Amino acid sequence: MSKPFIEFENVTVVRDGRVALDRLDLRIDEGESVAVLGPNGAGKSTLVQALTREVYPFAGGEPSALRIYGRDRWDLFELRGLLGIVTTELVRACTGRYTALETVLSGFFGSIGVWPHHDVTPTMRERASEALERMRLSALADRHLIEMSTGEVRRAVIARALVHRPRALVLDEPTTNLDVSGKREMRAAISGLARSGASVVLVTHQLEDVVPEIGRVITLRRGRVLHDGPPDEVLRPEPLRELFGAGVALHEIGGVRLLL
Repeated sequence: MSKPFIEFENVTVVRDGRVALDRLDLRIDEGESVAVLGPNGAGKSTLVQALTREVYPFAGGEPSALRIYGRDRWDLFELRGLLGIVTTELVRACTGRYTALETVLSGFFGSIGVWPHHDVTPTMRERASEALERMRLSALADRHLIEMSTGEVRRAVIARALVHRPRALVLDEPTTNLDVSGKREMRAAISGLARSGASVVLVTHQLEDVVPEIGRVITLRRGRVLHDGPPDEVLRPEPLRELFGAGVALHEIGGVRLLL
């Protein structure tokens, strides 16, 4: 029987006086590759921030729980070895004058960049090189992130998460603001990660991000699950109009689903 690695049970999160997650019930098991899809304001970012402990569930009312690998309390360094989370805020923070290699190595220390007091071992360097190779960035190892394209920066930050060899990855809006080439490279990277056997949770508002390796789609609206099922059931005109609004239309071009 599969074991859950993320469990939300009756979780409510209130932000700025507004309910962002509304008694959310959601379970994702080990080995699953899942897309969490929804429009802006649906609660996707709050879901990710609840995992990173940037926001906390509402303490009052009915009992609730948020567990990762069956536990509701974790040492941060211990958790990094199991779950890698790449957010838009982390990507922004990493975009500076550190090289791609230094950025990836910094994942071992929970820092942005490598500092003089950090003891970088040969094993760390080997694993950092492996992570860059997985993200097809080996040729850019010595280039500063500020000199790289937006897509290359995002792949470098994913490589930073991969140095811990986590069992699961959560990717928050990985293709936002990328050009056509950057989106293609990022989606290829997501496909490769999903094929590697790690659990991948893709949080996005873009239908095109749901690569073929994604086996389950969960849609969020107003902080609650609206749909949950295989892509062929959820990514159809009727559920998508219910999710995004009556004015959207589903098109398929070259095997890629698009909302227009």
